[in-house]
Amino acid sequence: MDKITLKDKTFRIMLPYEQISEAIDKVAEKLNADFAKSEEPPVLLCVLNGSIMYIAELMKRINFDCNIVSTKLTSYEGTSSTGKVRQALGLTADITGRDVIIVEDIVDTGHTIVALKQILADAGAKASYVCTLLLKPEAYKQDVKIDYTAMEIPNQFIVGFGLDYDELGRNYKDIYVLDE
Repeated sequence: MDKITLKDKTFRIMLPYEQISEAIDKVAEKLNADFAKSEEPPVLLCVLNGSIMYIAELMKRINFDCNIVSTKLTSYEGTSSTGKVRQALGLTADITGRDVIIVEDIVDTGHTIVALKQILADAGAKASYVCTLLLKPEAYKQDVKIDYTAMEIPNQFIVGFGLDYDELGRNYKDIYVLDE
């Protein structure tokens, strides 16, 4: 589908699944190189709900043992970030002394990443790494390093492949941008 409509907004295709898949292959290669020899399996932290599709695709491509933990943070209302990060669901397992790979769907302002890094440090993680499907460099103004980025995109509102508009549109395999 070239265009989709969700509620009151129309979106046009921005990134087809094939392009997304190739980018995930490259991130998986880097993760495999960096974590294949880990003494203890690292933890993949799924940031719900947006990262579900990304982490599922990533897990099919990694060849090291790992554990999965989930958390849920919220900062969006409609199409914009409120700038306030709220933890809607705490960590679903103990991560004390573990390397944690934060698997994010998108990093834009970076408020969520800063909050997550602090939550993980407070919970006793040995180290934490940021692995995002999408990065909006124009919007990102934080000092926290993004360790693994599949793709950089312009600062536009997008849906699909786990990303939503008021909880709609996550199910599309392609990524769509607001058609203004």
